[in-house]
Amino acid sequence: MNSLAYPPDLDRWRAAARISAKARELGISLAVPGASRRAIADRVEGFIRSQGAEPAFPANLSRNVEAAHYTPSREDEEVLQAGDLLKVDVGAHLDGAIADTAATVEVGGGQKFATLRRAVEEALRAGIAQVQPGVSVDRIGSAVEAAAHRYGLKPIRDLSGHTIQRYLLHAGKSIPNVGGLSTVTLEEGEVVAIEPFVTNGAGRIANGPFGNIQRFREDPGPSDPRLAALFARFRTLPFTLRWVDDEEDRKRLRRARRWLQTYPVFEEAGGGVVAQMEHTVLVGPQGAELLTALTD
Repeated sequence: MNSLAYPPDLDRWRAAARISAKARELGISLAVPGASRRAIADRVEGFIRSQGAEPAFPANLSRNVEAAHYTPSREDEEVLQAGDLLKVDVGAHLDGAIADTAATVEVGGGQKFATLRRAVEEALRAGIAQVQPGVSVDRIGSAVEAAAHRYGLKPIRDLSGHTIQRYLLHAGKSIPNVGGLSTVTLEEGEVVAIEPFVTNGAGRIANGPFGNIQRFREDPGPSDPRLAALFARFRTLPFTLRWVDDEEDRKRLRRARRWLQTYPVFEEAGGGVVAQMEHTVLVGPQGAELLTALTD
């Protein structure tokens, strides 16, 4: 094993992953008819903080045709309905050591989307099974795609997994959910999010309205001390105004558009319903070490 390739604080990454897994399961348990997405997000993010970590990004609680990037605003009062298909995508970090994980639940415990949920679960297992040092990410994407097709469904081709580095949620390498898009290979010691999305729609996304998630593109510098303090708090990790209590700070962020990227809500282009699952894994010498499994 080439220990130089591994994060030097690997125990911290494993701890962030355990917290993330528990936060994911908490979010799933709270997804009941009548629950508001704002209340779920607040509870999940509060749990992460109670464990001594910070959210790596706002809790994504996208439902039905929403594939990703929905987090509620402070004013959001919308509640879940029985039969909604909710994606709970959460992450924690400890001093920049990030874990990212997701699962899908049918609100109210119905079985309308049982096939979709089984397909994405199998796609995740198939993708993780391909992880090993030197493997082309094309093999992972092909395995995810084949699993979705076995159920007569489609992977979303323009959403992907990703490598993770300290304070970098998307660290440069994409892990496609279809074959034929990349010849990049994985290296031993890399931390990787395997993240299939499966749909009964067109298999691609369209940009919906701009949502409530943003991030700093770069350091805005010291000219505005309050903005500099916000950058020191969030760095380049995604955040939401829901986390910013001070009204003057919120005004600063609204005026700082040149420094900020705002994420649109991704919606399934064909109006299909989307399921998602995700685990963070370590590329070990013999294959994937599943970091965000729930072990206790």
